[in-house]
Amino acid sequence: MKKSVLFFGALLIIVLGYYFLNNKKDNSQEQVAQEKTQVTEEKVINVGVLQLLSHPALDSIYKGMVEELARQGYEDGKNIKIDLQNAQGEQSNLALMSEKLVSEKNDILVGITTPATLSLANATKDIPIIMAGITYPVEAGLIASEEKPGNNITGVSDRTPIKQQLELMKEIIPNLKKIGLLYTSSEDNSIKQIEEAKKYAAELGLEVKLASIANSNDIQQVTESLASEVEAIFVPIDNTIASAMSTVVKVTDKFKIGVFPSADTMVADGGVLGLGVDQYQIGVETAKVIVDVINGKKPADTPIVLANEGVIYLNEAKAKELGIEIPATIKEKAQIVK
Repeated sequence: MKKSVLFFGALLIIVLGYYFLNNKKDNSQEQVAQEKTQVTEEKVINVGVLQLLSHPALDSIYKGMVEELARQGYEDGKNIKIDLQNAQGEQSNLALMSEKLVSEKNDILVGITTPATLSLANATKDIPIIMAGITYPVEAGLIASEEKPGNNITGVSDRTPIKQQLELMKEIIPNLKKIGLLYTSSEDNSIKQIEEAKKYAAELGLEVKLASIANSNDIQQVTESLASEVEAIFVPIDNTIASAMSTVVKVTDKFKIGVFPSADTMVADGGVLGLGVDQYQIGVETAKVIVDVINGKKPADTPIVLANEGVIYLNEAKAKELGIEIPATIKEKAQIVK
């Protein structure tokens, strides 16, 4: 009898011990699973993007950014969530959307164009802001210097080599004497580019005729007046004109003169030739800066990236249509766009 009691007692201890250890193991596994879930949730980065308007150039920047983020291991909807807000060219929308992106506590904000970035900068001094294709960030009042921004803003500049662009125009049109400079008076980056263009044009012995628009409603009338007085038109990186390039080209075709813009998409939309930057590549470089910030870099100490290699974009069909002969030395270096 005594032996039986001892036997059952020992058996009970073994069963209880097994149950306890197994339960502890299950709890431990559950805890590990919960911790893994928590870590996964913590890895989701919220990125708010503010775009000035819909246009192939700006859309290309956004596309390059999203695709490069995916290549870097940050796929939208998985470990990163991207909220794109498009102001469709309305200043009031920029302000409202900036406040929305800030109030939703995004981890990083991205401004596509100067107006969009300025609006974000007015909405927050704390959340990191990445500029995507800002031509003159210092002059726009966004940062202290391109080497050391000094605040919550860094990113990519799309500044183009304007002097070389004008030199190319002279090479393509040897007898060129008078050029038109078409820009938007309300875009700070355009004004700064035009100041540079005036200076370099004078150095090259070119006479300049300025023409500015207040908004897209002015484009046809202003372009007609300008085209009647010049032999070619230069257009800087200008969001308003880029969005209505077809209107500009319709007018200049009538006067049989070429438009020489500073972006590949504007060349594709009817420009003859441009020495500009690859808009998609600006997006790629923007994504790289976003990843740097995710990994701990502070915008205040992160230098601005200059995406201004000066790629020659040529619309060969448009040049032929206007009777403009492109020298072989230029053609062999150019990227043909259609």
